[in-house]
Amino acid sequence: MERFSPGAGEPDEIEAVVEKVKNGDRQAYAVIIRAFEHQIYTYCYYILKNREEAEDALQDIFIKVYQSIDKYNPQVSFSSWLYKVAYHHCLDQLRKKSRRKKLIDGQKELQQLDDYRHAGSERAVEELLMNLKPEERNLVLLKVVEQYSFEEIGEIMDCKPATLRKKYERVRKKLIQQKSKEGGLTHERMVRSN
Repeated sequence: MERFSPGAGEPDEIEAVVEKVKNGDRQAYAVIIRAFEHQIYTYCYYILKNREEAEDALQDIFIKVYQSIDKYNPQVSFSSWLYKVAYHHCLDQLRKKSRRKKLIDGQKELQQLDDYRHAGSERAVEELLMNLKPEERNLVLLKVVEQYSFEEIGEIMDCKPATLRKKYERVRKKLIQQKSKEGGLTHERMVRSN
């Protein structure tokens, strides 16, 4: 099932635009960018934990997608394919980042944790997400925020839906335990989504 920004059009319309781009219409690619840029930016931000890196990733992802759009197979939804490209790009960025500055990131996360503990419920949700491993965070974002099915997430993450269901259940329990240790109520949308 395709996900779009408000007013971005129907899945069939995006598929038609993709065909135009495949046939050499460079200007048609702007429609794809407008339809998905906010969603992909948000997705990258929650994985990379940095606005500037998310902005850079967004540009890189749309360049990669444009350059490899001929590889897109319409048997999979375009948004699933786009998220798969974004997922792998962000994982690559995380690997590079961790090699360069593991210690700095560790200190930065500890400081963010202290800051988030003093903030409101939105910050509390953000804190919960930031404490997850990248794969766990990705799974929660795709399931809860983007509302993809486990089958669609399986396409994006190259994983079996049954495996993802089990992982999601473990992450859900982990979030509930983490939040209960802090003495607060769990964020209903996150922990009750299935």
